[in-house]
Amino acid sequence: MTVQNLLIELFVEELPPKALKKLGDAFASVLHEQLKAQGLATESSAVTAFASPRRLATHVTQVAAKAADRPVQQKLMPVSVGLDADGNPTPALLKRLQAAGADASVVPQLRRAMDGKAEALFFDSVAPGATLEAGLQKALTEAIAKLPIPKVMTYQLESGCELPGWSSVQFVRPAHGLVALHGSTVVPVTALGLTAGNATHGHRFEAQRDPIVIATADTYADALREQGAVIASFEERRAAIQAQLKAAAARAGEGLAPIDDEALLDEVTGLVERPNVLVCEFESQFLDVPQECLILTMKANQKYFPLLDANSRLTNKFLVVSNITPDDASAVIGGNERVVRPRLADAKFFFDQDRKKSLAERVPSLAKVVYHNKLGTQGERTDRVRAIARLIGLQLGGEVLAKAADQAAMLAKADLPTDMVGEFPELQGIMGGYYARHDGLSEDIAFAIEDHYKPRFAGDELPRGQVGTVVALADKLETLVGMFGIGNLPTGDKDPFALRRHALGIVRMLVEKKLPLDMANIVLQAAGAFGSLLSDAEKSNAQLLNFFYERVAGYLRELGYSTQEADAVIAVRPLWGEMPERLDAVRVFAGLPEAPALAAANKRIGNILKKAGDADTVVDAHVSELLLQEPAEKALHAAMQTIVPQADAQFEAGDYTASLRILAALREPVDAFFDGVMVNAEQLDLRMNRQGLLKMLHQSMNRVADLSRLAA
Repeated sequence: MTVQNLLIELFVEELPPKALKKLGDAFASVLHEQLKAQGLATESSAVTAFASPRRLATHVTQVAAKAADRPVQQKLMPVSVGLDADGNPTPALLKRLQAAGADASVVPQLRRAMDGKAEALFFDSVAPGATLEAGLQKALTEAIAKLPIPKVMTYQLESGCELPGWSSVQFVRPAHGLVALHGSTVVPVTALGLTAGNATHGHRFEAQRDPIVIATADTYADALREQGAVIASFEERRAAIQAQLKAAAARAGEGLAPIDDEALLDEVTGLVERPNVLVCEFESQFLDVPQECLILTMKANQKYFPLLDANSRLTNKFLVVSNITPDDASAVIGGNERVVRPRLADAKFFFDQDRKKSLAERVPSLAKVVYHNKLGTQGERTDRVRAIARLIGLQLGGEVLAKAADQAAMLAKADLPTDMVGEFPELQGIMGGYYARHDGLSEDIAFAIEDHYKPRFAGDELPRGQVGTVVALADKLETLVGMFGIGNLPTGDKDPFALRRHALGIVRMLVEKKLPLDMANIVLQAAGAFGSLLSDAEKSNAQLLNFFYERVAGYLRELGYSTQEADAVIAVRPLWGEMPERLDAVRVFAGLPEAPALAAANKRIGNILKKAGDADTVVDAHVSELLLQEPAEKALHAAMQTIVPQADAQFEAGDYTASLRILAALREPVDAFFDGVMVNAEQLDLRMNRQGLLKMLHQSMNRVADLSRLAA
């Protein structure tokens, strides 16, 4: 069996750069999986994906020319059905054999074996292994079909090149060539109206020859680099760009560095076949415009890498990743400098125009912007956010904070009608901060306007300062309460209003900033800001609180706490800002030798109280010492009289770890109680007294967390 390395290349017109890496990886992955499934490749076969603007290719090692034959065992039918009384095949058996590609001559060789309680007939045969031509054809067809194509094109094939049955094709971009080499041998597979050969094309302008003949599968990358001026590997090209960016920044000036943007780097890697990084400049007068505007226009519109100084401030120099390498690069540099100038001029014009009106003057125009057809305009939404912000501000900092939060909330969306945000929606909030400073407002207000969208994504920084935190909480809470109130709940992977992200942002702010806010009360108050817009606020508020606690549980697990630890703390519904300290206390408690027994006892107590009825009303947390008869219940009561006040004192002081450590001393009297006392005594007053004792114990043990959740 011949084993050689395999190369497959699809040569196409320029592929979408943002999707290029994903397309290349998917093409290689599916090809390998399909070859492996047919026995033509193995787990140890090394797979290399190539992806450049005009090609998707894959190199797979140790690919067989023909897969090994494999034994096939096929169950036919029960013996009683397949053979008559004389042992001759029945028509049913003959029909089944015909379907399996055999006839009556194989009946004597059929194997008999037990299948459950009945004996069955089995047909053992050998299936020939797939040939590389057939197997690769199947793998290539599957790989093309499963490409994560962002948008399909339909195009006509060139006259004379189409295969029978092919006249038009649907693919991500028009394909013009197909290479399939097993070692040095062409595998005659077809795809997209093309038949495989051994020739491809290099750089549009700088290839030394065209076409380029690939001698063997292993010389593909070298031939393209040396003869075609193309770096075929996406990762190699990306690394080359990174190295050139760093070197060019060093040449441009001491302490300069290109902006760190992985998505931009991936996109530019998808735009060039052989990168050449050049240093360009623009007029320093444009630096009067906020650097976020200049950076965004250079990145988004031109795919340039702005250069920052040692203090992360924008300079008037930027880097261009060119796809050509002329002897004299001055024309390329000059062309890019001319192209960027009007873009920067537009940004400066927008900035200058926007500052002619204050943010406060823009607020009335929000009444003309529809927010949601069931929730009104942005102006009405702003009024609700202001009301919620005042409520939160009063609770966190009194009237002073409430007043500042109200002002920031009023202006938070006022940058939406500006020209700059109209051109670059990504700058909403950021531009509001700049315009607030221009209007003479305090830094607290400017930061709050800028930060009220934070955290915008997982891992993003939280708002700075109390005012920004209050407005960010109010803004996200208004969205959640409103959307839940009108029934726009996220379902499955669909979350068009980013409600999960908003909820997680609130969770992070309350937990990480340790804010003393009762979420149930805040949600209730926020719903009041909607007036009669919400049809069933009580129901939607309950749904929202459950939604919040799902996010809390997930967030705590991401922080490294176990499901048991998180559930134990969440079960007692503490203030979210207290959760980290409670979780740490639970973790310490769980490591104590007394913990397993106390957790199990706690669970047992909970079950006893549930069986007694409604634990909050039927069983009274009260004990009459006159009704304590057994030594074990007297000992437990006495221990609780000493230990519980000490634990409560530590709890009130906020030392949850010390509180649980003290309660661990109850293990022995609790164990002795359950060993020596019948809780459900026949005498009613004794039974109620013992249940009351357990209710007191249950309340004391579960102040920090529901310890029963730690029971195995």
